Amino acid sequence: MSTDELLSIEPQELQFPFELRKQISCSLRLLNKSEYYVAFKIKTTNPKKYCVRPNTGVVLPGSTCDVIVTMQAQKEMPPDMQCKDKFLLQSVITSPGATHKDVTPEMFNKEAGHEVEECKLRVAYGAPPRPPSPVHEGSEEGSSPRVSMSDNGNLSSSEQTAVSRSYVQGPEPEENSSEERALISKLTEERNSAIQEKKQLQQELELLRHHSSKSRGGIPFMYIILVGLVGIILGYLMKWA
Repeated sequence: MSTDELLSIEPQELQFPFELRKQISCSLRLLNKSEYYVAFKIKTTNPKKYCVRPNTGVVLPGSTCDVIVTMQAQKEMPPDMQCKDKFLLQSVITSPGATHKDVTPEMFNKEAGHEVEECKLRVAYGAPPRPPSPVHEGSEEGSSPRVSMSDNGNLSSSEQTAVSRSYVQGPEPEENSSEERALISKLTEERNSAIQEKKQLQQELELLRHHSSKSRGGIPFMYIILVGLVGIILGYLMKWA
């Protein structure tokens, strides 16, 4: 019985898009094509460089198990982008109902008479993923102008001027809006004050009209009294004449 009859491994080669000072991960999928519970163990020739999760486990019949292999951040570029590291996948039939807690190193000991199947996996480095291509100015209608870098990583003089203008002119809308709000508040207060003054003037005008009507109404009454007195005096004199 070969390893392929127990576990199918995809991919057969661990490929890492190499980048300096960055952890890189790739995945393996183990498929149990047999009718047995299969225990597995993964080893590597450079254990300090890689982290394998899980490195042991049990794959049920007809099921799969995903394994994540993470390469630690590297400080130097490998010569010619070649890697001599290798991984070894060991698999063995275990008892039904077994779990990853039941996996022990003795299960993979060939000297103890266990039938252990092995599969070697190579490691390959690839080019890092390309950054997204820049969008040229004016390619999107209504979009803001984009700033491009020169070959030495510096902005050109015209671009520096545009950037400086954008930073200088940026806060203006907010300042204008605050000035407008202050002007509106001032005008509102002046309007309310004018309304109050108008009401007060109307009240004073009503009082003046009231007093004026009283004074105009008093003159005919006094006139009647005087006329009456004059008539009485004249009548009295004519009587005695």
